[in-house]
Amino acid sequence: MKVFIVYCHPSEDSFTKAMCDTFIEGVTDSGNEYILSDLYKMDFKTDMTEEEYLRDAYYKTSPDVAGDVLAEQKKINSSDAIVFIYPVFWTEAPAKLVGWFDRVWSYGFAYGEKTMKMLDKALILCSAGNSREKLEQSGLLDSMKKVMLGDRLFGRAKKTEFIVIDNTSRENEHREKNWDKNLQKVYEKGAALFL
Repeated sequence: MKVFIVYCHPSEDSFTKAMCDTFIEGVTDSGNEYILSDLYKMDFKTDMTEEEYLRDAYYKTSPDVAGDVLAEQKKINSSDAIVFIYPVFWTEAPAKLVGWFDRVWSYGFAYGEKTMKMLDKALILCSAGNSREKLEQSGLLDSMKKVMLGDRLFGRAKKTEFIVIDNTSRENEHREKNWDKNLQKVYEKGAALFL
């Protein structure tokens, strides 16, 4: 089985990077394959052009989709699952990942007369500086889930799951204390992705 991992973090020195590396270990140790799009390393262009906007706005299925977008769409259609790994920035994914959705979830691929395959699973793995309790009490966790699972992934995967690894800010005492435990959880998600 193959998973497409969309990773989005601007720094190599981050807990989120450790999450991505550990998740990949779990995937490969379980005998599965992966494809990785590291959006910052790729310098993925996130701004939609006027032509891209008009193509989607007028619901056109013309074949003039940009090459970088087609490459991402092919990665999706060659995989059984998709996983998004990113840090929470202001209750949202980083702008680069939001732009990835703006361009890759194009008309005729992700909606309308879809050519995007129905994936077996879609998983969100995000790191958050705040505690899970604070995110739940404020309603922010529910908001994040609604955007990612209820809009971006709705009807595009048979199973979806949203996991937030909390208290990961550098100044948070729980970051180091829970580092190994949290990475073990991430490893297990990678190893058991297709079970």
